[in-house]
Amino acid sequence: MNFPKSYADRVAKLRVPFGFVLVAAFLWLSEPTWTSLATGLPVSIAGLFVRGWAAGHLEKNLALTETGPYAHVRNPLYLGTLAVAAGLVIASRRWELGVLFAAVFLMIYLPVVELEEQHLRTLFPEYEDYARRVPKLVPSVGRARATKHFRWALYRRNREYEALAGFIAGVAVLCGKAI
Repeated sequence: MNFPKSYADRVAKLRVPFGFVLVAAFLWLSEPTWTSLATGLPVSIAGLFVRGWAAGHLEKNLALTETGPYAHVRNPLYLGTLAVAAGLVIASRRWELGVLFAAVFLMIYLPVVELEEQHLRTLFPEYEDYARRVPKLVPSVGRARATKHFRWALYRRNREYEALAGFIAGVAVLCGKAI
């Protein structure tokens, strides 16, 4: 999917405001049960794992990352975000939230992915070859090159602990609403 650069530039600025809208809708609309939590939260936890794994390999703008989850998918942080959101939607038991999250992902996040990939193409000449070998959002199954290992220092530098903190807050709200 290709988006005009002007559109992608505009919507990139809307990520944070739309994040607040999604949180408000989530808080207002969710109607979790213990069963929906038991079903949805493992999906979200898997997404958090993918995000954390990616953050522990990512050296933003310094080197093209091709290890860890980046050996299987070019955008594991977005894939992880999608899984976290899907799990929370399942846990919330509200199809309306699923539609809202899907719309935001399609209309805001996918254009941002395009912008980021354009940026990476200018930074790293080898990105073109990497893009030919590794799918954008649907992971490939195959052997990864294990030339670099997960690093906690990168996880912290990339501030991925913020996603974990947000998830814990969301789970607390869902559990409170399930009582």
